[in-house]
Amino acid sequence: MATVRAAELRDLDAIVSIYNHYVATTHFTFDTVPFTTLQRRPWFDQFDGGRYRALVLEHDGAVIGYANSAPLKSKPAYATSVEVSIYLAADQIGQGGGAQLYEALLDGLSAEDTHRAYALIALPNSPSIAFHRRYGFNQVAVLHEVGRKFDRYWDVAWFEKALS
Repeated sequence: MATVRAAELRDLDAIVSIYNHYVATTHFTFDTVPFTTLQRRPWFDQFDGGRYRALVLEHDGAVIGYANSAPLKSKPAYATSVEVSIYLAADQIGQGGGAQLYEALLDGLSAEDTHRAYALIALPNSPSIAFHRRYGFNQVAVLHEVGRKFDRYWDVAWFEKALS
């Protein structure tokens, strides 16, 4: 059985590997060039274990997914709003691990001074939309053709969940 725990620096190689799959093969992230672990370190260092956290899903000692909450914007008044993300190893999609990760992440955020969580979903992505709706996220906006990747423009839907 897989377990969820706080991400540690030793997990960063696996996290980067999982993320780079999505960078190289999907429009789900607007990063366009895969990262090295060293390049991804500043991103990892933002997680304080409180409002901004990273969790990993581990099975038999291997990291098979992760979820995180990060600042929505850098200005102080946005501090109680977070952007949440989740990525699973490609062979883990549909196995229930995403639910384990998101439940742990959202439960943890509810214990912090966090007012809203936002998920930004590049369209189309009906599985991610259904997943987020299951956890109480509601669509609040669509930014049309906001990102360009793979020689195409993509829309992004913003989903919001009240936490307090």
